[in-house]
Amino acid sequence: MDKPAILWVDDEIDLLKPHILFLKEKGYELSTSNNGQEALEQIREKNFDIIFLDEQMPGLSGIETLMRIKELSPTLPVVMITKSEEETIMEDAIGSNISDYLIKPVNPNQILLCLKKNLENRKLVSEKTSFQYQQEFRNIGMEISPKLTHEEWKDVYRKIIYWELKLEQSQDEGMAQILKMQKEEANQVFCKFIEKNYLDWINGRSDDKPTQSHTLFKEKIFPLLNEGSLFLILIDNLRLDQWKTLQPILEEYFRVEHDELYYSILPTTTQYARNSLFAGLLPTEIEKKYPKYWVNEDEEGTKNNYEGELMGELLKRYGRDLKYSYYKVLNMAYGRKLVESLPNLMGNRLNVIVYNFVDMLSHARTEMEIIRELADDEKAYRSLTLSWFQHSPLLDIFRFLAEKEVNVVITTDHGSVRVNNPVQVLGDKNTNTNLRYKTGKALKFERNEVFEIRNPNEAFLPRVNVSSNFIFCRRYDFFAYPNNYNYYVNYYKNTFQHGGVSIEEMLVPFVVMRRK
Repeated sequence: MDKPAILWVDDEIDLLKPHILFLKEKGYELSTSNNGQEALEQIREKNFDIIFLDEQMPGLSGIETLMRIKELSPTLPVVMITKSEEETIMEDAIGSNISDYLIKPVNPNQILLCLKKNLENRKLVSEKTSFQYQQEFRNIGMEISPKLTHEEWKDVYRKIIYWELKLEQSQDEGMAQILKMQKEEANQVFCKFIEKNYLDWINGRSDDKPTQSHTLFKEKIFPLLNEGSLFLILIDNLRLDQWKTLQPILEEYFRVEHDELYYSILPTTTQYARNSLFAGLLPTEIEKKYPKYWVNEDEEGTKNNYEGELMGELLKRYGRDLKYSYYKVLNMAYGRKLVESLPNLMGNRLNVIVYNFVDMLSHARTEMEIIRELADDEKAYRSLTLSWFQHSPLLDIFRFLAEKEVNVVITTDHGSVRVNNPVQVLGDKNTNTNLRYKTGKALKFERNEVFEIRNPNEAFLPRVNVSSNFIFCRRYDFFAYPNNYNYYVNYYKNTFQHGGVSIEEMLVPFVVMRRK
């Protein structure tokens, strides 16, 4: 490995020989210069890892030299060394993008610490992170168990995502691979947990049941409405890791008061989970109580056109006579228009905004080659989400709300999972097209490969045909038909899908924020 190369620029460079010898003994390569002009020539001719720059030099000053260095090499770290502690000098230096500064007289240990901080920081952080995860690996492994409660599963998932995001910044691919295997193990056990408990939860046969899609309003949102005005922003298909990626930006404007998870119902799709969320009812309850607002799998038309109406009926049932609004943003132009109309919504007690970008990104990644390349893996998928958010009208909405006395909720209806393992299924022409769940008559499949609900009524799911059942993919599986099997598998492998049973699809964020 090459020695780190340092250029030290000081008009009294001869007085610094002891420091230079000290750094050479520590394994650094040193070049020197006693004026700014000469230093710039050296930078043009040679690659340096860091510059030590005296602030007070005759001729070309330190600040002027710094500005020219940044023109030549914008990312080259520069440490300003000065005799003066005047605030204006430091502001000028910091404004010109220095990496660090030292006050004369400097001692060798100060310099060494500065070098480690600026040249070895990422390596040190990476090593520390890997070491910490090694210690935590065993603890998380011991926690993963079929005996966990629904609350304990939330804790396990939070820990896994925490380390996934931490190791993302690390250079240790080995540790990242071990975490991936641990996440896969957690998903396998979580699926068994869901199969054992899901029907008991929604049928009221368990006293210890989590908040789910159809109880979210009653258990989480109504109590917030008692406190005052509320903006509920539902970002479709938002996973926990994506929320954690967006959180640092939003914390510039808001204080996060509650950062929770709740359980999406099955299937983890908009038609079922989001309709249930806004209706406060399970799918067959919506179908029976509000047939004009429910569209079945075998019927033509959009499956979630009536969320606003369902929410209005929910508010009536619970005696919530309040002024509210409901908006669904499907494109950037409409998002910008909504930003302009926000002042008109401030008199409402409840404002709901459904933002569909993340779901569209997931589908676009499946259908468009360029998006596949931009979001090649989980890390890139998060990065693309972050990039969109930073330039979206949604961020403008949050900035506006950060200046108002309102509660702001961020949530979603379901998550998604990156699928990689095909499971064969055979059905008739009326079988639905979703890759993570199927419903229809005479479905043919291997029973040990799916979570089957033979009686849809027990799961409060509509039965289109007398012999219809529902089957769900677990973990990272996706359904593929025998016809054109290889083409189908290659097209959908490593795409982000939802509708089935996985920790990423079912455990989704519910966040409450207030302005700082």
